[in-house]
Amino acid sequence: MGTSLPRPLVLFFDEIDALLGQSLISVLRQLRAGFNERPTAFPASVALCGLRDVRDYKAASGGDPDRLGTASPFNIKLKSLRLGDFTPDEVHELYTQHTTETGQQFTSGAIDRAVELTAGQPWLVNALAQEIVEEIEVPTPEPITIEHVEQAKERLILARATHLDSLAAKLAEPRVRQVVEPVLAGTLDQFDPYNDDIQYVADLGLIAPKPPLRIANPIYREVIARVLAANVEFKIVADPHSFVRGDGRLDLDLLLHEFAAFWREHAEVLTAGIAYHEVPPQRVLMGYLQRIVNDGGYVDREYGTGRGRIDLLIH
Repeated sequence: MGTSLPRPLVLFFDEIDALLGQSLISVLRQLRAGFNERPTAFPASVALCGLRDVRDYKAASGGDPDRLGTASPFNIKLKSLRLGDFTPDEVHELYTQHTTETGQQFTSGAIDRAVELTAGQPWLVNALAQEIVEEIEVPTPEPITIEHVEQAKERLILARATHLDSLAAKLAEPRVRQVVEPVLAGTLDQFDPYNDDIQYVADLGLIAPKPPLRIANPIYREVIARVLAANVEFKIVADPHSFVRGDGRLDLDLLLHEFAAFWREHAEVLTAGIAYHEVPPQRVLMGYLQRIVNDGGYVDREYGTGRGRIDLLIH
């Protein structure tokens, strides 16, 4: 026997973009077929939650990716929404909830650093705090500091948490590469909000939603660099400690000299047939630094959009 609901039913499909091909076509057809039956014999509204805009499901289901002008593959879409980034005040409010519940303080420096590293990306904001509280297990009487935030960032990146891993996997997609590669090379400085590929990469969260065109936040910059340079690190046999001077500082001149020798010996093999062919020297250098510097320091990266370079700051 059917049951009459007292209120309109709203149906949410989470991670809808996990479906591809015929499976996705089947879901889309059912949604289209039920549309005219709303709200008595079909949900009054359906929300598709995922990393794609609704119109991109046309390509994912096997349709022509060059014909994405329509708002959706079945013309029943009302609106596409993107979960916005937290403001600094909202990050402060979120972290203060932990203080209210446990008494453990986040220092103002720690909150500012979390905002800087995440640019307010909701998953990253929560993941950093969770890593600090549940995995690093900073004792409750001890305040959470910038050092704890930095440690949590490194742990998240090295662990390739699910969200970061899924974004890293997107780097191999041709549509993503066409946008990210020139951003890394510093050769793309035009932000066209109607460019399908740029909008797609922005919807994924890899680039900032507003100009100037840039990678969304420092953590994503780090993830991209490490993914693209992963094959380099495994080929480096140099001992990181051999680059440390007697006073504890990094011997940068020696490092660059050794890198030049490494490049001359291995460049042809490392760059043969690789994706992101616009930035092979940068990829190899970042992989080399990753192996040497991260034994006792870290590297900040700024992709110089429109300047033809990547700026690196070694700590």
